Amino acid sequence: MLRIADRLNNVKEYYFSIKLREVRDLISQGKPIINIGVGSPDLDPPEEVISALKNSDVHGYQSYQGVPELRKSISAFYKKFYGVRLDFEDEILPLMGSKEGILHISLAFLNHGDQVLIPDPGYPTYASVTKLVQADPVLYSLTEDNNWMPDLKEIEKSDLSKVKIMWVNYPHMPTGSNASDQLFKELIAFGKTHSILIVNDNPYSFILNKNPKSILSIEGAKEVAIELNSLSKTFNMAGWRVGMVVGKSSYLESILKVKSNMDSGMFYGIQQGAIKAMSLTNDWFARNNKVYEERRETIWQICDSINCTYDKNSTGLFVWAKIPKDKTSEKMTDDLLYNYNVFITPGTVFGKQGEGFIRFSLCIDNEKIIEVLNRLSKYGSQ
Repeated sequence: MLRIADRLNNVKEYYFSIKLREVRDLISQGKPIINIGVGSPDLDPPEEVISALKNSDVHGYQSYQGVPELRKSISAFYKKFYGVRLDFEDEILPLMGSKEGILHISLAFLNHGDQVLIPDPGYPTYASVTKLVQADPVLYSLTEDNNWMPDLKEIEKSDLSKVKIMWVNYPHMPTGSNASDQLFKELIAFGKTHSILIVNDNPYSFILNKNPKSILSIEGAKEVAIELNSLSKTFNMAGWRVGMVVGKSSYLESILKVKSNMDSGMFYGIQQGAIKAMSLTNDWFARNNKVYEERRETIWQICDSINCTYDKNSTGLFVWAKIPKDKTSEKMTDDLLYNYNVFITPGTVFGKQGEGFIRFSLCIDNEKIIEVLNRLSKYGSQ
């Protein structure tokens, strides 16, 4: 057999790729599975966005950096909602979803043997991409006691001489914790002290959150930080694949060297839809969040019924719930799947620190969530 690349030796197939295959198999067997685990927005994008796509008649290759109007709209969006000034010419690089940006950034800055600070719990792609580029992930623990914030003093007790990148993600997925300005200031100081690029992954800042933040709002941040963002959750455009990386031009120039060799530009109609999306007012966020608020209330009732606790101050697209002490995350979620036909994500998907927690998604109609509540009404009495 043809030998696979060494870079795949320590990389596993994405959890949801595997588990959702199993869920589909159960459904094909006639099981009435309700999936309340995956964060794929089920609501429609704004009508104005869909109209902009339909009215596009340009089908040729596009610029690797997007049309100027798209970059101008991103600049205006950042100024309006985050108070951050970005030069549309060289401080904004549109992406086909922010997930590809994780790979582009890693390829641009990491060499074999470099180290990367990765949150635990956190988005699994940070670690898998680090391994794909043959750098070494170094996990730093986030704990409930510290409100899921990094303990930078504890991290500094380790040898950081090989660390090139630190991934942070606020509002945090999966816990919904929000960063304070003070934390962002400390992260910027940390990055400068140790010559580490701080990358904030920021796709959830408008979901059930009245105070969206960007790490680039902190004075001096552009010297040592860049930020990923996305329209997937904010405007229910996950399948459109529209994201961006923003920050200092020299960083983006390096990322563009990678990106320009991996795609041929974003479809023009999608760019026009993105431009329209970012011109919308706060009314859009209010309408979207009203739906999520109703769903979250019902999920909190589910948590109560199965003896789980949760933080009502958390934000984002998920409910992160602490399970009873006599259970483990995977055993509990497997029990719910096989015996109650409900798929919920075990916290261990996001790292060792996720043990003892499960994650519910808000991306499901409230009637279905009520059905889950009914199915699990007797679970807590076991």
